Amino acid sequence: MKKVDFDNGTITQNIIQTALPMLVAQVISLLYNIVDRIYIGRIEGYGTQALGAIGLCFPIVMLIGGFTNMFGLGGAPLFSIELGKNDREKAGDVLNTAFRLEIIAGAALMVLCGLFAPKILAVFGATADELYFSVPYIRIYLSGTIFAMISTGINPYINAQGYSTIGMKSVLVGAISNIILDPIFIFTLGLGVSGAAIATVLSPFLSMLFVMKFLLGPKNEFKISFGNFFSFPYAKEIASLGLSPFVMQCTNSLVSVACNGVLMETGGAVYVSVMTIISSVRQILDTPIMAVTEGASPTISYNYGAGRPKRVQKAIALMAVTAILYTCLMWILIEKFPLLFIKIFSDDAALQRLAVRPLHLYFFAFVFQAFQYSGQTVFKALNKKKQAIFFSLFRKVIMVVPLTYLLPYAFGMGTDGVFMAEPISNVIGGVACFITMVAIIVPELRGMGGSKN
Repeated sequence: MKKVDFDNGTITQNIIQTALPMLVAQVISLLYNIVDRIYIGRIEGYGTQALGAIGLCFPIVMLIGGFTNMFGLGGAPLFSIELGKNDREKAGDVLNTAFRLEIIAGAALMVLCGLFAPKILAVFGATADELYFSVPYIRIYLSGTIFAMISTGINPYINAQGYSTIGMKSVLVGAISNIILDPIFIFTLGLGVSGAAIATVLSPFLSMLFVMKFLLGPKNEFKISFGNFFSFPYAKEIASLGLSPFVMQCTNSLVSVACNGVLMETGGAVYVSVMTIISSVRQILDTPIMAVTEGASPTISYNYGAGRPKRVQKAIALMAVTAILYTCLMWILIEKFPLLFIKIFSDDAALQRLAVRPLHLYFFAFVFQAFQYSGQTVFKALNKKKQAIFFSLFRKVIMVVPLTYLLPYAFGMGTDGVFMAEPISNVIGGVACFITMVAIIVPELRGMGGSKN
């Protein structure tokens, strides 16, 4: 696939050319992220217990993803807008600032989370039995933080230049490596949970090498500068716009802590394993919708910077309709074939039966997730910081976390209440986000001049 030409071609072509490689990359990346859980859940003798213990590490993993997205997804729209304005110097400064911030944040997270891992995991609800598996796993995992943040965080800038296939290949390198290395370290070498973590460190390292080859090669016109490493000319702008994806990721971490804590009290450790399975299914189903929305983002940002409102409107409409159709289809599949998804992560028949009802409850209003993703993507792509941050907080912090405690305790719903907090927030938060986006963005685009296409 050639470099995407955002100045020419139809909106559909631009989005497909960006989103399709991104979808392939994210599907492979998804395997890279969940393959540990697939193998760990099948370790003979203690797979179910280990799966729950690894689930308690999710908040730390999500925190790392939050900082990665802050500088990656936060800076990429600014980068694309400057490209649309044909201001190459500013675009290069944005990329260099983001690259340096990823490295510094990665080093800080690796040291701090590694030092305090046992205390952090204990706060998340880990008992001595869970700590036995989770502490070694997360400490090894953290040693690859910088590799993961560079390889993932810089990908949006590669895609924004139109090199979506290169972005896809960088993910493929790490994902395929992890899929191959996981069974070797877990089963062949007999390292179990620690082996899964070792494979997860080596894989992003290889992916990072691929990304660095592009950044230092001839195709990337925005050269990475190491001479003035502690210069951050666009740090404030990147961080402020990146606060939205950061909040989304970190509130997911907060929700994970709340859910695991309440489930431990109301249902026991087995329900933490159920939530681990459901969270993994959620990652699978979120991947295509994220590919569509993030794939549309460069097109939206570039045409907004170039002053082409009609193309921006077309991109938004295509993105939203595609996301809605996809989430409807996935909801139907979950309703009809729940075990198809659950069996991916566990061979335990009792655990499979237990997980069916929570899965149905959790995904009951999945279609409304499309409205949330579409609205958030537009706010972020058009540099609407306040709205992007507010709706990141609204659905998770203002709604999901309180509901996670209120429904099980105040309304006496037990474990069902934990799983119902998500669909309730999807309906209210998703609709509110999308309606606000339409009310703000459509008049602005009309005011830019309808004659421009």
